[in-house]
Amino acid sequence: MKIFVKYLIINIILLVFFLPFNFVLPQKSIKQTPDTPKPRNIILMIGDGMGLPQVYAAMTANSDNLNMTKFPHLTMAKTFSADNYITDSAAGSTALACGVKTNNGMVGMLPDSTAVKSILLTASEKGLSTGLVATSDVTHATPAAFVASVASRKMAGVIAFQYLDSGIDVFIGGGLNNFVKRSDSLNLVDSLKKRNYHVALTMSDLMSVENGRLAGLIYPDHPPKVNEGRGEMLSLATGKAIEILRLNENGFFLMVEGSQIDWAGHDNDLQSMIDETIDFDKAVGVALEFARQNAETLVIVTADHETGGFTNLGGNFSTGEVYGSFSTDNHSAAPVTVFTFGPGAEQFQGFLDNTDIYRLMYKLLGFDE
Repeated sequence: MKIFVKYLIINIILLVFFLPFNFVLPQKSIKQTPDTPKPRNIILMIGDGMGLPQVYAAMTANSDNLNMTKFPHLTMAKTFSADNYITDSAAGSTALACGVKTNNGMVGMLPDSTAVKSILLTASEKGLSTGLVATSDVTHATPAAFVASVASRKMAGVIAFQYLDSGIDVFIGGGLNNFVKRSDSLNLVDSLKKRNYHVALTMSDLMSVENGRLAGLIYPDHPPKVNEGRGEMLSLATGKAIEILRLNENGFFLMVEGSQIDWAGHDNDLQSMIDETIDFDKAVGVALEFARQNAETLVIVTADHETGGFTNLGGNFSTGEVYGSFSTDNHSAAPVTVFTFGPGAEQFQGFLDNTDIYRLMYKLLGFDE
């Protein structure tokens, strides 16, 4: 009994002595200062359907060498939508672009159909240059959430029309037909030209543009797969967008999507999934190189969701061989990776919600001041 009492007294003394420090030390670890660096530019890169298994498969196939894995900060994010444990691209992108949860299929809107403003549209209003690049039709769900508000992702014609007065400076991808072959007989290419856009219909034309507004509608519908003729379109377009947007001394916001990682997941096509992820990572390399030379640029690499329920079952970093299996031909609820590089990168920590990515970008750009 005496031993127990002695033990109890010692522990009470230790608890009383050390308890204050248990409250002080965590506060020091998260303390912010006025000198905390903030970005002038943000490049948000979305690998559609790119969960951690897709990243790891691409790492293996590319001999353990991806640009995104060179980023110093890595965390994870939840992706559920307002009405479903498993999100679609429309709701997933709306969370990233607008900071709100919405129902699957809705773009730039709350579940009650109230329109919400994206980080891109806010950046444009604040005087920053803005742009987006995608390996899909530019009216597709993920890019659409950054420029449009519609009740259904299927409203491609309405989304195309909303590009006209969005204020966006550069947009590049496919989808020309949604601007010229329309049920309302409008020719939106003419409308874009009246708004001082250079409308580029080929990559060579696109690459010749050095400044001003640029609408790169390079393909009639979706671009082809990277292994079926798309080539270096994504990397080249990313570099061109940065080249033009960086001319604004106020800074810029750019969204880049590797759209077809998702489609490979839907098809359960392992080789195409790897090819598309590596192609996306090349564009990440373009952004990373710019950020290394420009200390005011934050690069964020993430995904809207995982597709295919892919499981890594084997591989070899030396030979690039990858094995695995898919559990679905649809999306999964798996969390996604968030890689960050540049000023403010350390703010992306803990297990995030996808809407937190929007909130952090908004805060780091000073839009809440």
